[in-house]
Amino acid sequence: MPIVCYYDKDADMYEIVDGFHRYSIMLKYKNIREREGGRLPVSVIDKPISGRMASTIRHNRARGSHNVDLMSNIVAELVKMGLSNDWIGKHLGMDADEVIRLKQITGLAALFKDREFSKSWTKKK
Repeated sequence: MPIVCYYDKDADMYEIVDGFHRYSIMLKYKNIREREGGRLPVSVIDKPISGRMASTIRHNRARGSHNVDLMSNIVAELVKMGLSNDWIGKHLGMDADEVIRLKQITGLAALFKDREFSKSWTKKK
């Protein structure tokens, strides 16, 4: 599988979005590096950081190698960026309950701040 990268124009360098371990193995093991001619296939994406985070999650979930703590931290970062539960669910391949559970892991107060809550009950006068 190709390594997925993002070209950072300001730094004039490629940032690995997915495939860091494949790249590290090639650098560490001479026999693999020689077999591959010192090169690995690369796909370059042009997405904002939120899209790159979503891509990483989708790749990890497809391989079955996602981590709950990492996922909850990424969800927290996306919430801090102002992205909605719907956006997060759609782009990370999660249902609404999963997004809420992951938000709860990282702390309710900060992640649910400034959100409208259900009006399913009212205070009696």
